[in-house]
Amino acid sequence: MAKSRPVRGATFNDASARFNLPASEADGDWLDAQEAIDGAPPPLRTTVTVETPRTIISRNQSPDISFEQSVNPYRGCEHGCIYCFARPSHAYLDLSPGLDFESKLFVKPTAPELLRAELGKRGYVCKPIAFGTNTDPYQPIESTWRITRGCLELLAECRHPVTITTKSNRVVKDLDLLAPMAAQGLAAVMLSVTSLDPKIAMTVEPRAPHPERRLAAIRTLSDAGVPVFVSMSPVIPHVTDHEMEHILERAAEAGARGAFFLPVRLPWEVAPLFRAWLDAHFPDRAGKVMATIQSIRGGKDNDPGFFTRMRGQGPWAALLHTRFIRAVKRYGLDGERMRLRTDLFRPPAGPQGELF
Repeated sequence: MAKSRPVRGATFNDASARFNLPASEADGDWLDAQEAIDGAPPPLRTTVTVETPRTIISRNQSPDISFEQSVNPYRGCEHGCIYCFARPSHAYLDLSPGLDFESKLFVKPTAPELLRAELGKRGYVCKPIAFGTNTDPYQPIESTWRITRGCLELLAECRHPVTITTKSNRVVKDLDLLAPMAAQGLAAVMLSVTSLDPKIAMTVEPRAPHPERRLAAIRTLSDAGVPVFVSMSPVIPHVTDHEMEHILERAAEAGARGAFFLPVRLPWEVAPLFRAWLDAHFPDRAGKVMATIQSIRGGKDNDPGFFTRMRGQGPWAALLHTRFIRAVKRYGLDGERMRLRTDLFRPPAGPQGELF
Protein backbone atom coordinates (compact mmCIF):
# COMPACT_ATOMS: atom_id res chain seq x y z
CA MET A 1 0.00 0.00 0.00
CA ALA A 2 1.37 3.42 -0.96
CA LYS A 3 1.98 5.77 1.96
CA SER A 4 0.32 9.15 1.57
CA ARG A 5 2.39 12.25 2.16
CA PRO A 6 1.27 14.79 4.76
CA VAL A 7 -1.30 17.21 3.32
CA ARG A 8 -0.91 16.04 -0.27
CA GLY A 9 -3.41 14.38 -2.58
CA ALA A 10 -1.46 11.94 -4.74
CA THR A 11 0.40 9.14 -2.97
CA PHE A 12 3.27 8.94 -5.48
CA ASN A 13 4.83 10.48 -8.57
CA ASP A 14 3.29 8.60 -11.47
CA ALA A 15 5.29 8.21 -14.69
CA SER A 16 3.48 8.99 -17.92
CA ALA A 17 3.33 6.04 -20.26
CA ARG A 18 2.15 8.34 -23.05
CA PHE A 19 5.34 10.38 -23.00
CA ASN A 20 7.80 7.76 -21.70
CA LEU A 21 8.57 9.80 -18.62
CA PRO A 22 10.74 7.97 -16.08
CA ALA A 23 9.29 7.30 -12.67
CA SER A 24 10.71 9.77 -10.16
CA GLU A 25 10.72 10.40 -6.46
CA ALA A 26 9.41 13.82 -5.50
CA ASP A 27 11.93 15.94 -3.60
CA GLY A 28 11.17 16.48 0.07
CA ASP A 29 11.45 19.82 1.79
CA TRP A 30 15.12 20.48 2.65
CA LEU A 31 13.98 21.38 6.15
CA ASP A 32 12.59 17.87 6.55
CA ALA A 33 15.33 15.78 5.03
CA GLN A 34 14.79 12.93 7.46
CA GLU A 35 11.82 10.63 7.47
CA ALA A 36 9.24 11.30 10.14
CA ILE A 37 9.32 9.09 13.19
CA ASP A 38 6.24 7.19 12.07
CA GLY A 39 7.87 6.33 8.75
CA ALA A 40 5.75 8.70 6.65
CA PRO A 41 7.45 10.42 3.70
CA PRO A 42 8.70 13.95 4.38
CA PRO A 43 6.57 16.94 3.37
CA LEU A 44 7.03 18.36 -0.09
CA ARG A 45 8.22 21.86 -0.74
CA THR A 46 6.04 23.77 -3.21
CA THR A 47 8.10 25.41 -5.96
CA VAL A 48 6.92 28.13 -8.32
CA THR A 49 8.29 28.74 -11.82
CA VAL A 50 7.51 31.76 -13.98
CA GLU A 51 6.07 30.92 -17.38
CA THR A 52 5.97 33.37 -20.30
CA PRO A 53 3.28 32.27 -22.76
CA ARG A 54 2.65 34.06 -26.04
CA THR A 55 -1.14 34.07 -25.68
CA ILE A 56 -3.47 33.67 -22.71
CA ILE A 57 -6.98 32.96 -24.06
CA SER A 58 -7.71 29.29 -24.77
CA ARG A 59 -10.54 28.40 -27.12
CA ASN A 60 -12.80 25.43 -26.47
CA GLN A 61 -14.17 23.27 -29.25
CA SER A 62 -15.76 20.55 -27.14
CA PRO A 63 -19.54 20.34 -27.75
CA ASP A 64 -20.32 19.29 -24.17
CA ILE A 65 -18.68 22.23 -22.40
CA SER A 66 -20.61 25.45 -21.98
CA PHE A 67 -17.79 28.01 -22.26
CA GLU A 68 -16.05 28.97 -25.51
CA GLN A 69 -12.96 30.70 -24.14
CA SER A 70 -10.99 30.58 -20.92
CA VAL A 71 -7.96 31.95 -19.11
CA ASN A 72 -5.78 29.91 -16.76
CA PRO A 73 -3.28 32.05 -14.79
CA TYR A 74 -1.58 28.96 -13.29
CA ARG A 75 -0.39 25.47 -14.23
CA GLY A 76 -0.59 22.82 -11.54
CA CYS A 77 -2.66 23.27 -8.41
CA GLU A 78 -1.64 23.10 -4.78
CA HIS A 79 -5.14 22.12 -3.69
CA GLY A 80 -4.08 18.58 -4.59
CA CYS A 81 -7.51 17.20 -5.51
CA ILE A 82 -6.90 13.54 -6.33
CA TYR A 83 -9.57 13.45 -9.05
CA CYS A 84 -8.38 16.56 -10.95
CA PHE A 85 -8.72 16.00 -14.70
CA ALA A 86 -5.98 18.61 -15.30
CA ARG A 87 -3.28 16.43 -13.74
CA PRO A 88 -2.26 14.81 -17.07
CA SER A 89 -1.36 18.25 -18.47
CA HIS A 90 1.78 18.24 -16.31
CA ALA A 91 3.15 15.40 -18.41
CA TYR A 92 3.50 17.86 -21.30
CA LEU A 93 6.12 19.62 -19.15
CA ASP A 94 8.05 16.37 -18.51
CA LEU A 95 6.68 16.35 -14.97
CA SER A 96 4.54 13.81 -13.19
CA PRO A 97 0.74 14.21 -13.02
CA GLY A 98 1.11 12.92 -9.46
CA LEU A 99 2.92 14.80 -6.72
CA ASP A 100 4.65 17.10 -9.20
CA PHE A 101 1.27 18.48 -10.31
CA GLU A 102 0.49 19.74 -6.82
CA SER A 103 3.99 20.78 -5.74
CA LYS A 104 5.68 22.13 -8.92
CA LEU A 105 3.55 25.11 -9.93
CA PHE A 106 3.83 27.53 -12.83
CA VAL A 107 2.63 31.13 -12.86
CA LYS A 108 1.89 33.46 -15.77
CA PRO A 109 2.48 37.00 -14.46
CA THR A 110 2.12 38.52 -17.94
CA ALA A 111 -1.45 37.18 -18.22
CA PRO A 112 -3.12 40.62 -17.75
CA GLU A 113 -0.87 42.18 -20.40
CA LEU A 114 -1.51 39.34 -22.84
CA LEU A 115 -5.23 39.54 -22.14
CA ARG A 116 -5.22 43.28 -22.83
CA ALA A 117 -3.53 42.68 -26.17
CA GLU A 118 -5.98 39.95 -27.20
CA LEU A 119 -9.08 41.91 -26.18
CA GLY A 120 -7.78 44.86 -28.15
CA LYS A 121 -7.31 42.97 -31.40
CA ARG A 122 -9.42 44.10 -34.32
CA GLY A 123 -12.28 41.68 -34.85
CA TYR A 124 -12.30 40.31 -31.29
CA VAL A 125 -15.78 38.96 -30.51
CA CYS A 126 -16.84 39.37 -26.90
CA LYS A 127 -17.92 36.14 -25.23
CA PRO A 128 -17.72 35.26 -21.52
CA ILE A 129 -14.24 34.25 -20.38
CA ALA A 130 -14.14 31.36 -17.93
CA PHE A 131 -11.59 31.16 -15.11
CA GLY A 132 -11.00 27.91 -13.23
CA THR A 133 -11.55 25.55 -16.14
CA ASN A 134 -8.21 23.79 -15.73
CA THR A 135 -6.63 24.71 -12.39
CA ASP A 136 -8.02 26.84 -9.58
CA PRO A 137 -7.54 30.61 -10.11
CA TYR A 138 -7.71 31.10 -6.33
CA GLN A 139 -5.26 28.46 -5.16
CA PRO A 140 -2.94 29.66 -2.36
CA ILE A 141 -0.31 31.31 -4.60
CA GLU A 142 -2.91 33.79 -5.89
CA SER A 143 -2.54 35.60 -2.56
CA THR A 144 1.05 36.39 -3.54
CA TRP A 145 0.95 36.69 -7.31
CA ARG A 146 -2.54 38.22 -7.74
CA ILE A 147 -2.64 37.29 -11.42
CA THR A 148 -6.34 36.45 -11.34
CA ARG A 149 -6.91 39.81 -9.67
CA GLY A 150 -4.99 41.60 -12.44
CA CYS A 151 -7.07 39.93 -15.13
CA LEU A 152 -10.32 40.80 -13.35
CA GLU A 153 -9.27 44.45 -13.09
CA LEU A 154 -8.85 44.52 -16.86
CA LEU A 155 -12.16 42.77 -17.51
CA ALA A 156 -13.94 45.22 -15.21
CA GLU A 157 -12.34 48.11 -17.09
CA CYS A 158 -13.51 46.67 -20.42
CA ARG A 159 -16.94 45.61 -19.14
CA HIS A 160 -16.18 42.08 -20.29
CA PRO A 161 -18.24 39.16 -18.89
CA VAL A 162 -16.46 36.56 -16.74
CA THR A 163 -17.32 33.31 -14.97
CA ILE A 164 -15.22 31.88 -12.15
CA THR A 165 -15.12 28.31 -10.89
CA THR A 166 -13.21 27.76 -7.65
CA LYS A 167 -13.18 25.75 -4.46
CA SER A 168 -11.63 28.60 -2.49
CA ASN A 169 -13.17 31.27 -0.32
CA ARG A 170 -10.32 33.55 -1.47
CA VAL A 171 -12.64 34.64 -4.26
CA VAL A 172 -14.37 37.02 -1.85
CA LYS A 173 -11.18 39.09 -1.66
CA ASP A 174 -12.07 40.32 -5.15
CA LEU A 175 -15.63 41.23 -4.21
CA ASP A 176 -14.84 44.89 -4.80
CA LEU A 177 -14.50 44.00 -8.50
CA LEU A 178 -17.05 41.21 -8.77
CA ALA A 179 -19.99 42.99 -7.11
CA PRO A 180 -20.02 46.01 -9.48
CA MET A 181 -19.51 43.68 -12.45
CA ALA A 182 -22.39 41.49 -11.30
CA ALA A 183 -24.61 44.54 -10.99
CA GLN A 184 -24.01 45.08 -14.71
CA GLY A 185 -24.68 41.44 -15.55
CA LEU A 186 -20.99 40.74 -16.17
CA ALA A 187 -19.93 38.23 -13.49
CA ALA A 188 -20.99 34.91 -11.99
CA VAL A 189 -19.19 32.52 -9.64
CA MET A 190 -19.42 28.78 -9.11
CA LEU A 191 -18.14 27.39 -5.79
CA SER A 192 -17.15 23.74 -5.73
CA VAL A 193 -18.34 21.78 -2.68
CA THR A 194 -17.85 18.04 -3.00
CA SER A 195 -18.17 17.01 0.64
CA LEU A 196 -19.28 18.56 3.93
CA ASP A 197 -17.37 16.00 5.98
CA PRO A 198 -14.07 17.67 6.99
CA LYS A 199 -12.20 14.35 7.11
CA ILE A 200 -13.33 13.32 3.64
CA ALA A 201 -12.75 16.81 2.23
CA MET A 202 -9.22 16.92 3.65
CA THR A 203 -8.48 13.56 2.06
CA VAL A 204 -10.04 14.27 -1.35
CA GLU A 205 -8.94 17.93 -1.59
CA PRO A 206 -6.15 18.20 1.02
CA ARG A 207 -5.17 21.87 0.57
CA ALA A 208 -8.51 23.36 -0.41
CA PRO A 209 -10.35 25.51 2.15
CA HIS A 210 -12.72 23.89 4.64
CA PRO A 211 -16.22 23.22 3.19
CA GLU A 212 -17.81 25.59 5.70
CA ARG A 213 -15.59 28.41 4.45
CA ARG A 214 -16.80 27.75 0.92
CA LEU A 215 -20.43 27.86 2.04
CA ALA A 216 -19.67 31.12 3.84
CA ALA A 217 -18.20 32.45 0.59
CA ILE A 218 -21.44 31.55 -1.19
CA ARG A 219 -23.35 33.58 1.39
CA THR A 220 -20.98 36.55 1.10
CA LEU A 221 -21.15 36.59 -2.68
CA SER A 222 -24.91 36.16 -2.70
CA ASP A 223 -25.43 38.96 -0.17
CA ALA A 224 -23.32 41.23 -2.39
CA GLY A 225 -25.53 40.50 -5.40
CA VAL A 226 -23.12 38.19 -7.23
CA PRO A 227 -24.91 35.27 -8.94
CA VAL A 228 -23.35 32.23 -7.28
CA PHE A 229 -23.86 28.56 -8.05
CA VAL A 230 -22.65 25.35 -6.41
CA SER A 231 -20.77 22.56 -8.18
CA MET A 232 -20.64 19.06 -6.73
CA SER A 233 -18.11 17.90 -9.27
CA PRO A 234 -17.09 15.23 -9.04
CA VAL A 235 -19.39 12.90 -7.16
CA ILE A 236 -17.37 9.85 -6.04
CA PRO A 237 -19.40 6.64 -5.63
CA HIS A 238 -19.48 5.30 -2.06
CA VAL A 239 -17.29 8.16 -0.86
CA THR A 240 -19.26 11.38 -1.37
CA ASP A 241 -22.47 10.47 -3.25
CA HIS A 242 -24.47 10.08 -0.04
CA GLU A 243 -23.99 13.81 0.65
CA MET A 244 -25.66 15.10 -2.52
CA GLU A 245 -28.96 16.22 -0.99
CA HIS A 246 -27.34 17.74 2.09
CA ILE A 247 -24.84 19.74 0.03
CA LEU A 248 -27.62 21.12 -2.15
CA GLU A 249 -29.71 22.02 0.89
CA ARG A 250 -26.82 23.85 2.56
CA ALA A 251 -25.89 25.66 -0.66
CA ALA A 252 -29.47 26.83 -1.15
CA GLU A 253 -29.58 28.09 2.43
CA ALA A 254 -26.37 30.04 1.74
CA GLY A 255 -27.90 31.76 -1.27
CA ALA A 256 -26.82 29.69 -4.26
CA ARG A 257 -29.02 30.18 -7.33
CA GLY A 258 -28.31 26.92 -9.13
CA ALA A 259 -26.30 23.71 -9.04
CA PHE A 260 -24.23 21.40 -11.19
CA PHE A 261 -22.64 17.97 -10.81
CA LEU A 262 -20.53 15.40 -12.66
CA PRO A 263 -19.73 11.78 -11.81
CA VAL A 264 -16.01 11.33 -11.21
CA ARG A 265 -13.85 11.08 -14.36
CA LEU A 266 -10.47 9.34 -14.47
CA PRO A 267 -8.70 10.33 -17.72
CA TRP A 268 -5.20 9.11 -18.57
CA GLU A 269 -2.83 9.20 -15.58
CA VAL A 270 -5.60 10.15 -13.14
CA ALA A 271 -6.86 6.55 -13.02
CA PRO A 272 -3.75 4.91 -11.47
CA LEU A 273 -3.30 7.84 -9.11
CA PHE A 274 -6.92 7.53 -8.00
CA ARG A 275 -6.60 3.76 -7.51
CA ALA A 276 -3.53 4.21 -5.33
CA TRP A 277 -5.34 6.91 -3.35
CA LEU A 278 -8.28 4.56 -2.75
CA ASP A 279 -5.94 1.81 -1.55
CA ALA A 280 -4.31 4.24 0.88
CA HIS A 281 -7.42 5.93 2.28
CA PHE A 282 -10.41 3.65 1.61
CA PRO A 283 -9.06 0.09 1.39
CA ASP A 284 -12.33 -1.28 2.75
CA ARG A 285 -14.28 -0.10 -0.30
CA ALA A 286 -11.71 0.45 -3.06
CA GLY A 287 -12.98 -2.45 -5.17
CA LYS A 288 -16.61 -1.36 -4.79
CA VAL A 289 -15.78 2.24 -5.77
CA MET A 290 -13.92 1.20 -8.91
CA ALA A 291 -16.62 -1.32 -9.89
CA THR A 292 -19.27 1.40 -9.71
CA ILE A 293 -17.12 3.87 -11.64
CA GLN A 294 -16.60 1.30 -14.37
CA SER A 295 -20.33 0.61 -14.46
CA ILE A 296 -20.97 4.24 -15.44
CA ARG A 297 -18.00 4.41 -17.83
CA GLY A 298 -18.84 1.54 -20.17
CA GLY A 299 -16.81 -1.03 -18.27
CA LYS A 300 -13.62 1.06 -18.23
CA ASP A 301 -11.97 3.41 -15.78
CA ASN A 302 -12.81 6.33 -18.05
CA ASP A 303 -15.13 7.18 -20.94
CA PRO A 304 -13.70 10.02 -23.07
CA GLY A 305 -16.72 10.27 -25.38
CA PHE A 306 -18.45 13.61 -25.80
CA PHE A 307 -21.58 14.02 -23.66
CA THR A 308 -21.37 10.57 -22.01
CA ARG A 309 -18.17 11.60 -20.20
CA MET A 310 -20.13 14.35 -18.46
CA ARG A 311 -23.13 12.36 -17.31
CA GLY A 312 -22.13 8.70 -17.34
CA GLN A 313 -24.31 5.78 -18.33
CA GLY A 314 -26.12 2.85 -16.77
CA PRO A 315 -28.41 2.44 -13.73
CA TRP A 316 -26.12 4.06 -11.15
CA ALA A 317 -25.63 7.18 -13.27
CA ALA A 318 -29.37 7.36 -13.94
CA LEU A 319 -30.14 7.07 -10.22
CA LEU A 320 -27.66 9.82 -9.37
CA HIS A 321 -29.19 12.08 -12.03
CA THR A 322 -32.71 11.44 -10.69
CA ARG A 323 -31.62 12.26 -7.15
CA PHE A 324 -30.03 15.48 -8.36
CA ILE A 325 -33.10 16.62 -10.33
CA ARG A 326 -35.40 15.98 -7.37
CA ALA A 327 -33.09 17.73 -4.93
CA VAL A 328 -32.58 20.90 -6.98
CA LYS A 329 -36.34 21.20 -7.37
CA ARG A 330 -36.88 20.65 -3.66
CA TYR A 331 -34.40 23.36 -2.71
CA GLY A 332 -35.22 25.82 -5.47
CA LEU A 333 -31.93 25.49 -7.35
CA ASP A 334 -33.42 24.73 -10.76
CA GLY A 335 -34.66 28.14 -11.83
CA GLU A 336 -31.65 30.07 -13.08
CA ARG A 337 -28.71 29.62 -15.44
CA MET A 338 -25.59 31.69 -15.91
CA ARG A 339 -26.50 34.45 -18.35
CA LEU A 340 -24.09 37.32 -18.83
CA ARG A 341 -24.18 40.40 -21.03
CA THR A 342 -21.77 40.91 -23.90
CA ASP A 343 -23.20 44.14 -25.30
CA LEU A 344 -21.40 46.39 -22.80
CA PHE A 345 -17.90 45.41 -23.91
CA ARG A 346 -15.51 48.15 -24.91
CA PRO A 347 -11.97 47.29 -26.10
CA PRO A 348 -9.15 48.31 -23.77
CA ALA A 349 -7.48 51.63 -24.47
CA GLY A 350 -4.28 51.34 -26.46
CA PRO A 351 -1.14 53.38 -25.94
CA GLN A 352 -2.57 56.26 -27.98
CA GLY A 353 -5.89 56.24 -26.22
CA GLU A 354 -4.24 56.46 -22.83
CA LEU A 355 -2.75 59.87 -23.77
CA PHE A 356 -6.18 61.54 -23.72
